[in-house]
Amino acid sequence: MIVGAICMSHSPLMDRNRAPAALEEGYNIAIKSANSFIDQIAPDLTVIFYPDHLNGFAYRLLPPFCVGIAGTAIGDYGTAAGILDIPEDVAANCASFLLGKGVDAAVSYKLEVDHGATQPIELLSEARSLSRIIPVFVNCAAAPRPTFPRVRALGLAVGDWARARPERILIIGSGGLSHDPPIPQLADASPQVRTRLINGPELSYAQRVARQKLVYAESHKIIAGISESIPLNPEWDRKLLDAFCAGDLSVLDRTADEEISKVGGCGGHEVRTWIAALASLGPNYTADVLFYESINEWITGMSVLTARPKGQ
Repeated sequence: MIVGAICMSHSPLMDRNRAPAALEEGYNIAIKSANSFIDQIAPDLTVIFYPDHLNGFAYRLLPPFCVGIAGTAIGDYGTAAGILDIPEDVAANCASFLLGKGVDAAVSYKLEVDHGATQPIELLSEARSLSRIIPVFVNCAAAPRPTFPRVRALGLAVGDWARARPERILIIGSGGLSHDPPIPQLADASPQVRTRLINGPELSYAQRVARQKLVYAESHKIIAGISESIPLNPEWDRKLLDAFCAGDLSVLDRTADEEISKVGGCGGHEVRTWIAALASLGPNYTADVLFYESINEWITGMSVLTARPKGQ
């Protein structure tokens, strides 16, 4: 059964850059409230819809969706590395159920996840460990991305599966809102970067440090007002939050990906994970926004939202 859902932003800079004290305090209060919510609903299994930042997936093989049957966390941006606690038989059952529902999700017995999956798990494990997880990858970083109707179909199918299970299941959507991190795109990549985008990172320690320094440097440019990235867009973020709380998960159906990149940045596509998570609750759910602020130091429109099936 589904006992609740949490949708939240993640940021690669939370372990490095300090935000203004009032914003950090508000965010930390929201995280404590989310942990209390989790303690109250007492899940024993977590399904997390997450994006990848071209760490675990590349153009060598880029499915729209993938269910992790077994996998590891790479440990980037201050998150822990190690083998994920994925109940193999339960995850395989989920993947089989999705296929029966007409959702062609890939499977991986060697999934690699980055901070997009692990940061929320770590932040939300204060009161109760959420380490027993089923990670469901949603391609958000690289075109061609799945359409929003297909993302909803994925969420609805996972919800049908979860409601029939004996476990108490928490659903997490990790990603967004508006942000424009320096992730290279295949269309205008140099030959060297193009090769990496196709073959996958396989980075040395020095290369990974250099890659993370690039993101750190971008945040300082944003704060100084000299960045060429798409600025955070509180108006767009709040429009989405209002829609999600009203149960409108089709709010972006008529918006082209190119437009999302322009108004929400390349990271804005990660709202697909929120839509999948909320769709899993069915057509009737209640949602509350615990926090929202656009935080330049974390280069992200940061929000935390909790939701439950209506009447629960």
